Amino acid sequence: MAETLNFDSAAVGTSPDGWTLTMTGKGQPKWTVEAEATAPSKPNVLKQSGRATFPLAIKRDTSIRDGFVELKFKAVAGSEDRAAGVIWRAKDADNYYVVRANALEDNVVLYKTINGVRMSLEIVGRRGGYGVSAPVSSGQWHLLRCDFAGSRFKVSYDGKQLFEVGRRHHSGRGHDRPVDQGR
Repeated sequence: MAETLNFDSAAVGTSPDGWTLTMTGKGQPKWTVEAEATAPSKPNVLKQSGRATFPLAIKRDTSIRDGFVELKFKAVAGSEDRAAGVIWRAKDADNYYVVRANALEDNVVLYKTINGVRMSLEIVGRRGGYGVSAPVSSGQWHLLRCDFAGSRFKVSYDGKQLFEVGRRHHSGRGHDRPVDQGR
């Protein structure tokens, strides 16, 4: 059963209830609900305006073994990264999967993060490389989605499937933890 989440009933300038607002790495992330006239779901959005290595907003009390997560986002600022992404199978701020779209690099990359270390994953049918090139325009709304079943992940961007990531082994450690698998 799909659930759509938005921030339309939250008070502007506050942090949303039911979310752990944190980061991987160092810095000071700042997550607030803000009014946004161009939002796909008016009137509010969740905005990250602080500085941190990898800011995260993790929905509490959510566990999805197989399914999908998607995000409508607009990249507006950032000099090192100008990116947004979705995470799944998050154990904590240092262990999760993430796919992110970066406007400064014009690419979409899927990573696994284990003990705070982020590694890009190989795309099915391709050896090596780093994600895929995709136009991620600043100041425009985009849709990023990852469908996941077992150890297979399918990434879509703006309604088009971009790539798949598939791991050879499944660790069986539980559906809410990243799969730490050898090659």
